[in-house]
Amino acid sequence: MMEDTLAEIDTKAEPIKRILVPQRWITVFTIFFCLFNAFSMRVCLSIAITKMVAQVGHQVKFANDTCPNRHNITTATDTNQINATSQTNQLFDWSEYTQGVILSSFYWTYAVTNIVGGIIVQKLGGKHTLGFGILFTAILTLLTPASIMWGDSTALICVRVLMGLGEGSTYPALNMLLSQWVPPNERSKAGAVAFAGAPFGTIFSMSISGLILQNVHNGWPFVFYFFGCVGIVAFLINYAFCYNKPSENPYISEAESAYLNEKLKNTETDPPPTPWLCIITSKPVWALMIVTIGTAWAFTIISTDMPKYMSGVLKFSAKENGYFSSMPYLAMWIFSFIASFTADSVIAKERMSITRVRKVAVTLSVMGPGIFTVVASYAGCNGVLFVILMTIGMAFKGCAYCSTMVNALDLAPNYAGALMGLVNGIGTFSGIFSPYFVGILTPNQTISEWRLIFWTIFFVCTGSNIIYLIFGSGDVQDWNSPTASNKKQDADDVDPKEVIQLLSTK
Repeated sequence: MMEDTLAEIDTKAEPIKRILVPQRWITVFTIFFCLFNAFSMRVCLSIAITKMVAQVGHQVKFANDTCPNRHNITTATDTNQINATSQTNQLFDWSEYTQGVILSSFYWTYAVTNIVGGIIVQKLGGKHTLGFGILFTAILTLLTPASIMWGDSTALICVRVLMGLGEGSTYPALNMLLSQWVPPNERSKAGAVAFAGAPFGTIFSMSISGLILQNVHNGWPFVFYFFGCVGIVAFLINYAFCYNKPSENPYISEAESAYLNEKLKNTETDPPPTPWLCIITSKPVWALMIVTIGTAWAFTIISTDMPKYMSGVLKFSAKENGYFSSMPYLAMWIFSFIASFTADSVIAKERMSITRVRKVAVTLSVMGPGIFTVVASYAGCNGVLFVILMTIGMAFKGCAYCSTMVNALDLAPNYAGALMGLVNGIGTFSGIFSPYFVGILTPNQTISEWRLIFWTIFFVCTGSNIIYLIFGSGDVQDWNSPTASNKKQDADDVDPKEVIQLLSTK
């Protein structure tokens, strides 16, 4: 009787196990939400800082190089007025240089921990590395307002440095998860969904931050409280639904498991130690690192400093700033799906090689923003035209999700976490210097000062794109395969005496 009952329960439980949505796509959507929150917590300061700092009024000599104040934005023309404003409205007298240091401080440790995170994720797997990084960042986001009230800009810089530690392992972890879960013929689509968390999180962060700042008096602390709470929710979702690899997932169907085993032949579940010497001497890896530096330079300036341009130069209100700053990322997010599905279709139908698809997509993703940011700098005080041009440029950036963001999976699926950590870590050095660079070159927040910034974006993007076109690749590298590496090592270790004896015999 008992055996019949258990058999009946098992029979009923089997359909529950066969969930309609494939488990690999549940993993992809979980990664999306974690990356969404990582960028939300990172970017919210870029909007909040526009209402945390008393803006310095322009001198008369810059009158022809600035835009009119359309919304009576609070400005101050001397130190006494700034101090008075700070006491009454909780504003801080942080110079453009100080703001640049604050915005760049996140990347001081983020760049390094990308590389370290790549090593950690090879040992611990993607789930816990990703989840606890998000949790750590969420707690620090919640503590941000209290730290500022206690220690001013110095304390904020310290918090941002620690946040960089927490988020540094994000990309290595999610690349490791994708390499274990997503077959090559689905990587462009899966990458578009997973990596879309970055622009979508930026859109959400900028829009919600603008609404909070516009509707809540002295509302900047609530920006950090809101996104900190959402970050904790992301950690819980990751803990509940994410698994390091298919063999650990109790809900995966036999059909999906067999499909992944067949399609992921080049991916080892427990690969040998990372071949660092092969990686750092690989031309395609260096090409990927350099083009990542170019894209990161453009993306960091646009995502981190563009709200300051819209507030300080174009004189947008907080609500307008949030909406208009997010529009380029909405276009980027939408276009990423179009580009990624097109890329997968072209690869599946063998109309173009993976290498050529990656190079075409890289060119669009790098040169689109590079060209249109320069054109936008000549829009002057026409805010609508500026936003339109920036939106078109950032739409092309969506091609990065089927090129630079998945290229590490192409080159070495077995070491995707370590490779992405290295590539993203090196590329992230742009985030250290670009906000500092902007703060130095835009002390007066004038149009001509910012135009120089936009031209640097163009030249950096152009140079990095040329290098990738020459040396980039979408082929699996020999050192990805432990067997190939061992054969190569055995060939290198042949005894010269054996060779001489073989030749003399012939």
